[in-house]
Amino acid sequence: MPRRRVLLMASSMRGGGSELQTAMLARHLDRERFDVHLYLTDAVGDLLSTIPADVTIHHPPESFPPQMLDRIPGGMLKRQAEWFRDLVEQAQVDVIYDRTFHMTLIAGHQLVQRGLSVNRPRVSTIVSPPEVALPLVEKRFVWLKRRRLAQAYRRSAVVIAVSEVARQSAIQYYGLPESLVQTIRNPVDADAIQGRRDDSAIAERASEGDLSLVVVGRMTEEKGHATLLDTIERLMKDWPAQLPTLHFRLIGDGPLRGGLESRWKDMVLAAGPKDAVHQVEFAGSIQPASAEIAAADGLVLPSHFEGLPNVVLEGFVLGTPVVATRAGGTVELQSSADVPTCYWAEPKDPDSLAQAIREFAGRAEQRRLHAVNAKRFALENHDLRATVDRISELLMSAQA
Repeated sequence: MPRRRVLLMASSMRGGGSELQTAMLARHLDRERFDVHLYLTDAVGDLLSTIPADVTIHHPPESFPPQMLDRIPGGMLKRQAEWFRDLVEQAQVDVIYDRTFHMTLIAGHQLVQRGLSVNRPRVSTIVSPPEVALPLVEKRFVWLKRRRLAQAYRRSAVVIAVSEVARQSAIQYYGLPESLVQTIRNPVDADAIQGRRDDSAIAERASEGDLSLVVVGRMTEEKGHATLLDTIERLMKDWPAQLPTLHFRLIGDGPLRGGLESRWKDMVLAAGPKDAVHQVEFAGSIQPASAEIAAADGLVLPSHFEGLPNVVLEGFVLGTPVVATRAGGTVELQSSADVPTCYWAEPKDPDSLAQAIREFAGRAEQRRLHAVNAKRFALENHDLRATVDRISELLMSAQA
């Protein structure tokens, strides 16, 4: 059987969860079966260095010449779709893998298939519960984008959801047939992640008196950094003297960073430097963050919604205990209450998150038990090879 030319899609290689998963797929697809191409809206980001040399990268011009139609809703999308259609034709793509709704809006645009000599099948992936994610991320013309996405997904050969929560949300929100959407949970590249451990840094952390908590994520509304600061404010006012103090290391950048840093400075001034108790450090973007997660005493995920968080899976594999909100598919990272993997809190609830962090800080033995359970869970349920094989079969069998 001849190799199939697959075009993977991502907005960039800056290091978000979807970019990470797309890069992982680019590395691990079987080259005897696939000729791998990669479409990037912006060909930038630290993850570009992880893309193999045999992957052909395509990207549109940095800016399209301005036109009057750009002012009309969907005008720029139309031009992106036309450029993408020409790429698919010229590169003789056999199958498209569009991940995230931004990519599906482009690849699933009606102009793409109408302008092709032969229709190309698409395997689409939904990475977050759309009923929450779309209105939060897309502030304008949400109703129109919802309608266009529903049409685009119905034209897909198959739709993958990264969690059962995301699958059910997509079926209801877009009105999709249940048979069209299947759940394939994000895998974790355990070997690569464990290879980035810095045991000297882990030993150094263990010798310090406070507890180091790492928070990894782009500083946008849905990642819950503002909720985390509300939580820390409560912990500063009510912290048992017998518990170790906390050092929060925030890794990531984004549009909210300036406001968050100002808020933290105001909190310290209000409490007084001597009474601030806990510390918050804005470390900026660090790629990859695996060594930072491994060196920390714990990982905190304060998100308002998630599809299935890669960063938690990394924490599991690295043996770092996790405090997480029950946001979206995150709840699927524990199979039963009898085998706990995380300290759980409710999304957007600082009091609930504060209570979970107090429990984390006060129960060292329980932290170790969680870490053991979590690592076993990740290795048994999120195997990289098994997931890539499932996606490969869909890419090979997809028909327009």
